[in-house]
Amino acid sequence: MGSALLPTLRLKREVDAAIRDTLDKVLVLRFGRTADAACLHLDDILVKSSWDISKFASIALVDMDSEEIQVYIDYFDITLVPAAIFFFNAHHMKMDSGTPDHTKWIGSFSSKQDFIDVVEAIFRGAMKGKLIVSCPLPPERIPRFQLLFKDV
Repeated sequence: MGSALLPTLRLKREVDAAIRDTLDKVLVLRFGRTADAACLHLDDILVKSSWDISKFASIALVDMDSEEIQVYIDYFDITLVPAAIFFFNAHHMKMDSGTPDHTKWIGSFSSKQDFIDVVEAIFRGAMKGKLIVSCPLPPERIPRFQLLFKDV
């Protein structure tokens, strides 16, 4: 249900335009599948948060089943879903959450407030010119996954 309320990007040029044209706001791109239960849980949190963060962030869903999107899936090494990637003024924003991968948030958020806190921390860091920020959440609320990196 929540997925229908947020824009869904299925073409590479749509993702490129969203990244390029979102200015002075954090862009949250959720990579996933609409039929996946974890993605639906995250989508529900994103929809409920979208109005609260609308002054400093925009949210878009990226359909991983689209053939054109595979270039982004390979570039960001997205193997687990859902994965949220953050941008500010076309710069990829990273977050140190104590996990091996700083490039994306893997999994869902525990609550709407956790998501808002993360996006707000990224926005504040971006406004100070930082490209990597510290995660404001306590370690017990950060999803942990065993990551296996390809070609390492």
